Amino acid sequence: MVDVWSNRAGLYAILAAVAVIAAGCSHVATAPEEQDQIDAEQLDADAVETVELDPAITKLDEAEIGVSGPEQIEEAIETLDAQTESSPALVTSLGGTVATSTAGDLFQRMRAGFVLDDVEHAAVEREVRWFASHPTYLDRTFKRGERYLYHIVNEIEARKMPLELALLPVVESAFNPVAYSRARASGLWQFIPGTGRRYDLKQNWYYDGRRDVVAATSAALDYLEFLAEEFDGDWLLAVAAYNCGEANIARAVKKNRAAGKPTDFFSLKLPRETRAYVPKLLAMRRIVHDPAAHGLEFAPIADQPYFAQIDVAGQIDLHVAAELAELAPEELLALNPAFNHWVTDPDGPHTLLVPVDRQTRFAEAVAALPPEKRVRVVYHHVRKGDTLGGIADKYGVSIAAIKTANKIRGTLIRPGQDLLITAAPTGMSAQASVASIERRAPRNTSDKHIVRRGDTLWSIARSHGVTMESIVSSNGLSTGDTLAVGQVLSIPGTATLASADSEAVETRSTTYVVRRGDTLSRIANKFRVRLSDLLGWNSLSSRSVIKPGQRLVMYVANTRAGI
Repeated sequence: MVDVWSNRAGLYAILAAVAVIAAGCSHVATAPEEQDQIDAEQLDADAVETVELDPAITKLDEAEIGVSGPEQIEEAIETLDAQTESSPALVTSLGGTVATSTAGDLFQRMRAGFVLDDVEHAAVEREVRWFASHPTYLDRTFKRGERYLYHIVNEIEARKMPLELALLPVVESAFNPVAYSRARASGLWQFIPGTGRRYDLKQNWYYDGRRDVVAATSAALDYLEFLAEEFDGDWLLAVAAYNCGEANIARAVKKNRAAGKPTDFFSLKLPRETRAYVPKLLAMRRIVHDPAAHGLEFAPIADQPYFAQIDVAGQIDLHVAAELAELAPEELLALNPAFNHWVTDPDGPHTLLVPVDRQTRFAEAVAALPPEKRVRVVYHHVRKGDTLGGIADKYGVSIAAIKTANKIRGTLIRPGQDLLITAAPTGMSAQASVASIERRAPRNTSDKHIVRRGDTLWSIARSHGVTMESIVSSNGLSTGDTLAVGQVLSIPGTATLASADSEAVETRSTTYVVRRGDTLSRIANKFRVRLSDLLGWNSLSSRSVIKPGQRLVMYVANTRAGI
């Protein structure tokens, strides 16, 4: 094998190839004005000569690369992934220990609804071999998918569509709701912005419907139904068109027909990504249909609803919602990944998904929630002519509070910048807003803390407003003990939030996965931290070289969120 790592050009070729594959679908159906640009990208991609990659490189997990979305959701998915690593496996090699279920088996229900032919083709065999030899990848993917699969299967069955389509998010996103492709496709179903708008997926500063589990599933099935009709019920052509656009497939079919050639999927000349895309779905269908034939064992996924939709009747802070549902914030974000910030869109949608066992208590708690307690933070989008003093007056807070919350050293702000403002919902007076802030509950009201990657005893203590010694004492630890991801720590009491005039600001640890093109200074600017602090937290120097996939630990304002 050629040693491509020894030269820069080879490395760039590998990174480019990985970026295309990592998020599954790079080009979901397009509006006409976007098609020419994407066709050109596909032609360019086909013209590039790349080295032959080790098969293990060609399907990196979307949690490692090809992920971009609100940072709090990326962190939530990563935390949940880490927590499930130690839970019983859903997918393992034969003879392994798997989870059990007393509520039926969703996999079996899916198998009963499979209608696509099991195609014998070299491309399918290649994908089957890869999936079968990577049970850990499948286990992580389907553990994420547990949250969403019941809903997806129900929707597909209601439309009498092939249940193989429920496996399409495995190929698209590995069931990661913040999977993101080079063509700006996002979410479980990987919609690009134009196609999302075409199928009424709202996209604004607060909300991106492409990541909405319910809305995007409905839009994806609408589009797949349209494609199936467009290609006379040929589901393989419909799935291929979902990947690269119906215009590309229609042209390829027309060209083959004019040349007297077959017009089935495997006979068409298509972009390289699409040629692999359909075989991946067929390979996954074959493995789920008969795991044992491929040396795998699938545990059952409970054939019952995972979540319920609750009408919250207006804008709400997601921290507040998590507390009302008595739910870890990470789980709430994983079910509601469409919100770009820690607050919902004031113009809707006004529904949140919560696990079914929390729906009653959450609905009752939301109904009883006073209006002034629905939102703890808002954001101000800086416009030309704005000043810190004017913004502070508008929201009834101090300039110092705005500077502290947003890590602003001087007084310079720029148009387009989003400032975190500790304030009340629209309609409250400035005086009421300040009063609400000053009497607010503790900064972290939970008496438990689930350890995340990058957490330290110091950062946990600071997050909860307690001393490190008190955490050590309460949990029978010593200051030198190593924390395990997923470990649950008792928090001995809490401290109140600083008032709007305080210079203090709560922080939390976060782990950032380095992406291609990142620099240390760019990352520091993005998170509004000092470069010297970033270097110190990660034992780096100003001359250190960072690489894609490397993880950096940072301590950032706990109320800051979004993109």
